[in-house]
Amino acid sequence: MLLRWIRQQLGFDPPHQSDTRTVYIANCFPQHGHYVPQRFADNRIISSKYTVWNFVPKNLFEQFRRIANFYFLIIFLVQLMIDTPTSPVTSGLPLFFVITVTAIKQGYEDWLRHKADNEVNGAPVFVVRSGSLVQTRSKNIRVGDIVRVAKDETFPVDLVLLSSDRAEGTCHITTTSLDGETNLKVGLLIFFPQKLLCCICFIRPLGPENLLLRGARLKNTKEIYGVAVYTGMESKMALNYKCKSQKRSAVEKSMNTFLLIYLGILLFEAILSTILKYAWQADNKWDEPFYNQQTEQERNSSQILKFISDFLAFLVLYNFIIPISLYVTVEMQKFLGSFFIGWDLDLYHEESDQMAQVNTSDLNEELGQVEYVFTDKTGTLTENEMLFRECSINGIKYQEINGKLIHEGMTDDSPDRSVREELLFLKAVSLCHTVQISYEQPGDGPGNPFSHANGFSSQMEYYASSPDEKALVEATKRYPGGYDVKPIIPLSHRYKLLHVLEFDANRRRMSVILQTPSGECLFDIKPVPVSYSFLFLPLLQKGLRTLVVACRHFNVEEYEEVDRRLHEARSALQQREERLAEVFSFIEKDLELLGATGVEDKLQEKVQETIESLRLAGIKVWVLTGDKHETAVSVSLSCGHFHRTMNILELVQQKSDNECADHDVLYTTRDHVIQHGLVVDGASLSLALRGHEKLFMEVCKNCSAVLCCRMAPLQKAKVVRLLKTSPEKPITLAIGDGANDVSMIQEAHVGIGIMGKEGRQAVRNSDYAIARFRFLSKLLLVHGHFYYIRIATLVQYFFYKNVCFITPQFLYQFFCLFSQQTLYDSVYLTLYNICFTSLPILVYSLFEQQVHPHMLQSKPVLYRDIRKNSLLSFKTFLYWTLLGFCHAFVFFFGSYILMGEDTSLMGNGQMFGNWTFGTLVFTVMVITVTLKLALETHLWTWMNHFVTWGSIAFYFIFSLFYGGIIWPFLHTQDMYFVFVQLLSSGSAWFAIIIILIACLFPDIIKKVIYRHLQPTSTQKSQFFANSLLNSSIFVVTTSSLLKRLILTRPFFLFVYLHVLSLFCLFTYTY
Repeated sequence: MLLRWIRQQLGFDPPHQSDTRTVYIANCFPQHGHYVPQRFADNRIISSKYTVWNFVPKNLFEQFRRIANFYFLIIFLVQLMIDTPTSPVTSGLPLFFVITVTAIKQGYEDWLRHKADNEVNGAPVFVVRSGSLVQTRSKNIRVGDIVRVAKDETFPVDLVLLSSDRAEGTCHITTTSLDGETNLKVGLLIFFPQKLLCCICFIRPLGPENLLLRGARLKNTKEIYGVAVYTGMESKMALNYKCKSQKRSAVEKSMNTFLLIYLGILLFEAILSTILKYAWQADNKWDEPFYNQQTEQERNSSQILKFISDFLAFLVLYNFIIPISLYVTVEMQKFLGSFFIGWDLDLYHEESDQMAQVNTSDLNEELGQVEYVFTDKTGTLTENEMLFRECSINGIKYQEINGKLIHEGMTDDSPDRSVREELLFLKAVSLCHTVQISYEQPGDGPGNPFSHANGFSSQMEYYASSPDEKALVEATKRYPGGYDVKPIIPLSHRYKLLHVLEFDANRRRMSVILQTPSGECLFDIKPVPVSYSFLFLPLLQKGLRTLVVACRHFNVEEYEEVDRRLHEARSALQQREERLAEVFSFIEKDLELLGATGVEDKLQEKVQETIESLRLAGIKVWVLTGDKHETAVSVSLSCGHFHRTMNILELVQQKSDNECADHDVLYTTRDHVIQHGLVVDGASLSLALRGHEKLFMEVCKNCSAVLCCRMAPLQKAKVVRLLKTSPEKPITLAIGDGANDVSMIQEAHVGIGIMGKEGRQAVRNSDYAIARFRFLSKLLLVHGHFYYIRIATLVQYFFYKNVCFITPQFLYQFFCLFSQQTLYDSVYLTLYNICFTSLPILVYSLFEQQVHPHMLQSKPVLYRDIRKNSLLSFKTFLYWTLLGFCHAFVFFFGSYILMGEDTSLMGNGQMFGNWTFGTLVFTVMVITVTLKLALETHLWTWMNHFVTWGSIAFYFIFSLFYGGIIWPFLHTQDMYFVFVQLLSSGSAWFAIIIILIACLFPDIIKKVIYRHLQPTSTQKSQFFANSLLNSSIFVVTTSSLLKRLILTRPFFLFVYLHVLSLFCLFTYTY
């Protein structure tokens, strides 16, 4: 047990691997000696990545997978082992800071996951232990425990139903938290309770109807008892989860690539410096000058070891070209920037009082790179609330208006209506269903259900296996009060339910056989065969879920034959399904068509506008749902996923690989003139991917919209993975609200959970969580746009300023005989990235806005400007790198030319030395790189001003104190009075100004030229927004000026109008 606990804490405890299991109810194990107990998982749900015991090693392993961290660890170890020009503190301190900050940030995010898991695992439950009912925590349930679940409670494990308080031995459940479906499902007993009490041993096969899945909720049943068969991470809900993996954004992958390039530059500089050093020392006078005599040990040491030692020393000297602080700045930017999503009031849902939630801040910038969105349908695009909208009775269209069924084109008072057909149609709708009714009654007595019928008590609640049935029954309940006729079914009439012909996917209909109060047998069916659907095309074109209703009357002889054939088919031991299909076909013929109903699956607010915005932004939307074909197509049409003018292609109900491969759909999409939409079901998808994966993916990419129906949870993840790993490597996003969407959410580059009415599985396993689908538009088009631009500039700027920083160090070696003398003081080396230049770029990366958020939402096309990681392309990277080298050359040689042969730049003739020269280069560099970032800033806040000018001021103040005071704890103080001496020279100030202008003025000219000759869409929007602002200011100023001129100076008004006309002409021409 101790070993297992240790393995669990370290995250290495695998689940039970056997395909079968033997469960002993109430853990009553056999007493014979041959029994070996099986080991099953406990009932803990784990969505976290770390434990207390594995956090340190696992986090360190993940952090040192990053190139920069691993590189600086090697440099730090080298500094400890050999004599290097710089102190080990210069590498060790930044590395320790980066590792610590990143670990705290990731530990905090994982602690939030642990907190959410503990809420689930610590939920109170009731189990039977030692013959009595005891309360315990959910995590303590074991396989074999008998668990009691009361009404409206969630099943804590996968259960097999043993006992129910319902007389027929069933229970009703909803799986809203699993698949978003609100319809009622029925669970069945495997045996009756009295058999359980008698302890009679018998064998019964288990089916899906006997299994109550974890996460489902008990409805319309007071309480049930079930035996736990699958617990914790072995439950079906958890098995649908994809194994957790570390998601890395495209920006981070680009960073690693750039770091490898800079590592190559570093190695080149170190090797070149080492070779030039030995080439220079080939001359005897430089090999051992009189002021630096070698010891006997140095003369006799191995040349190879000396070469390696010098190479490592140069490597340490130039190591700051690799920006270690880049990672910690990126981590801080992601962590702090993620709060803006939670604070955004536009992402707040008032009805549910839910704010947007960030579970993983590592993927913020990935929101700006999405190319494909995979969305669930039920509960994500829709509210999963069915509403009856209209119907067609005897060819006449009726609409529901103010709770009444009104003939189209007629008023409520119109007298000529087909009352008989209306009543027959509504009677069929109100009787042909399997809806269950629940009454909230005072006391514990059973009560009389019909006592509530008069007036339809508000305490009556419907539970249905289909949401369509529930919507239709609720509609028929409303209409008697809204009709000028008698109620549909008089309260004294009782209909006896004789048979229910259940719905199946082949027939696509369900029906009932009833006995009327007069003794006649009536057969009602919905929907009827598809051949009737053309009569109700207007309902289908509106995207309504259409059910066609028909009936048939049986005489006594006909019903007796139907009853006999049904009994024989249902009692058959062989070919039962085929015989039932044959009987159903015999019954469902010679039907009298009554009409059709139009039910709307209520869409969430602004779903159509959101999908259209994503389409304009260049994002393709795929709908992956477990719903049936007709329902999925209906919702796709109503939400705008499919357009009316789109050519809808269907790849459904394929039976074999060859049939699937020969389908016309796979070759139709090569016509790019029109837009195509593809519909594929789960079975056909499996066949298409079996041997024709490449062809199928090509078809999908040529389609503007794709709808996959009848999809299993793992099939959804497979579709996402196929597209994600395609040669184009597009960035994918998956969004859903149920536990069946978790695998898809975990597979995609970015996973978003919808905070549904019940269940939090999708939210807990997602990277981001929002309350409604419409919030996805702002999350991507605004927040994603901002995050990507900010972090892309941050990365490029970091490489730029480190090239500026270390290149003068490399150039300086040519003037000091490659003696590995450092140009900068070690304190400056340590604080350059940590203090002097860190805050401006951090604040920039938090607040920068190139375009106003309203402009980004109103013009989704701006999202295309940043796709395909465009701001971190190799061309952009090369520009920033070359700019850094150019500025570094200007820093070094500008300062060198200033000093030249005459270093007496002081008024008293005092000379500048080595540290003064290095400080001059460093001062120009700090000011230039800070002002360069200021040129890139579009949105100036008080905080930008504070950190930009404050960083420059801090550098001057720090340098004055550092070099102006003798610090007792420093062993050497080479910088004493150097900075004060530098600032007292007018020539140095002149050099600083000249070098700043030489560096930044060409950059300004380049920006102006490109902005006018080759503006991007974003720059055009900036110009448009500025024009509107200037125009509004101009109009306000003009109106006030005109008013004054009219009253005081009519002549000046004439001149002013001419000037205004010339201005308007100039503006129009421009």
